[in-house]
Amino acid sequence: MTSPPLRKDAARNWERIVAVARDLVDQGAALQLNDVARRAGVGVATVYRHFATPEALLETVATPCLEDLAAHGEQAVADPDPWRALTGFLSRVVEAQLTDAALPPVAAAAEDALPRTTRLKTSLASSGTTLLERARDAGAVRPGLAAADLVPLMCGIAHAVAVHGGTAGDRIDTGRRYLATLLDGMRAAPSRTT
Repeated sequence: MTSPPLRKDAARNWERIVAVARDLVDQGAALQLNDVARRAGVGVATVYRHFATPEALLETVATPCLEDLAAHGEQAVADPDPWRALTGFLSRVVEAQLTDAALPPVAAAAEDALPRTTRLKTSLASSGTTLLERARDAGAVRPGLAAADLVPLMCGIAHAVAVHGGTAGDRIDTGRRYLATLLDGMRAAPSRTT
């Protein structure tokens, strides 16, 4: 069931609120709905009518990135090369966490404010699980790695880059280097013949 379309003025207010929230998130500021209302030039009740909590607003800001990742996950599952599919997907996840400040807190949250967020995170987890299982079945990944390990590992890389990644220009390169090291550790050891 979809909601009815917003009136033009309500849609403009929604867009303004989300744009202000995006700017605040990108600046590293906490989302406070009263502050968002003031900066967006709308009443506090207007913000609360659209977003009941700061978490709901943050998830809305993160939604385009989550949608892009979910679509990429579906494409990766269609890739016939299990290792390439898994590494490409994980690379995209790490890059997204490093370039969209809204994604890490939403990805790490134990509970979601919006059903759409839950569906997108479930889709990402499903893609990750499928890709890992395919790579494991192909003998490309160590057998002990569990699908539940993927999110903490990707969040760990994003956190490490945030703490030690250097300048904004270096962050992607640092993230790729950390991911390459992780992938080397995930890769199944070649079988030895004696």
